[in-house]
Amino acid sequence: MRRFRILTTTFFISLLCANAFGQKTYPFEVQKTGKGEKAIIFIPGFASSGDVWDSTKDKLENDFVCYTLTMAGFAGVKPQTNSTFKSWENAIAAYIKENKIEKPIIIGHSMGGGLALAIASDYPKLIEKIIVVDALPSISALMNPDFKSQENVDCSAMVEQLTAMSDAQFFEMQTMSVPRLVENKEIQETIVEWSVKSDRTTFAEMYCDFSNTDLRQKIENIECPALILLESYFKNMKPIIEKQYQNLKGADLRYADKGLHFIMFDDEEWYFNEINKFLID
Repeated sequence: MRRFRILTTTFFISLLCANAFGQKTYPFEVQKTGKGEKAIIFIPGFASSGDVWDSTKDKLENDFVCYTLTMAGFAGVKPQTNSTFKSWENAIAAYIKENKIEKPIIIGHSMGGGLALAIASDYPKLIEKIIVVDALPSISALMNPDFKSQENVDCSAMVEQLTAMSDAQFFEMQTMSVPRLVENKEIQETIVEWSVKSDRTTFAEMYCDFSNTDLRQKIENIECPALILLESYFKNMKPIIEKQYQNLKGADLRYADKGLHFIMFDDEEWYFNEINKFLID
């Protein structure tokens, strides 16, 4: 009996060691669904859950294996320390390589679209196509075309400001902000919920770091086809938007007919038509 207990204990210790040392920890959770010869990796936007892609996946899972990410610290996923835009980019690329996902298509919304641009720029042979949903190479350059990113940007002030808020104050801030991002009232509450479930430090650090990111020059390295789907308001700023994308050779910029930042909910029919055409080509 004693020998059995020793063997059992040894077995469980071995399992714990395998889990601790044999598996790589990524800064995101992954849900794998669907079937098909080709793969799509879905990257949600800032503070969003991978559930933002549910309606998109419903239309694609019969033909594609879908890997849907939710980033660490967002929408209830356990946070990790020292999160940066660059570390997340490299981790997604590493996941693709280590899981032998052959030439996936990346679809990213908002910051997820920025990550799609960054991955395709730094790992141009890794990706077959990218679809960028309402993201720009540099969000800060939208208001300041001469914007230049800083090395080792200090995000401590933003972290202190957001972490000092009470839950009620943060909820109120998000409740006031979200209607400027999506017209679809049914989804507004869901997006607020994702935000308040997000880790406040990650929220602040990643907003600060992404605001400091500038991919305008780097995107000249992208070799794969790129579909850029933009909200309707950007029609009023075409020269500025197109200047940001001028280094992305062959970029196909399309502007929605209506709606705000969450195009997949506000102009659903147009959104799906554009995606389907691009995936078939």
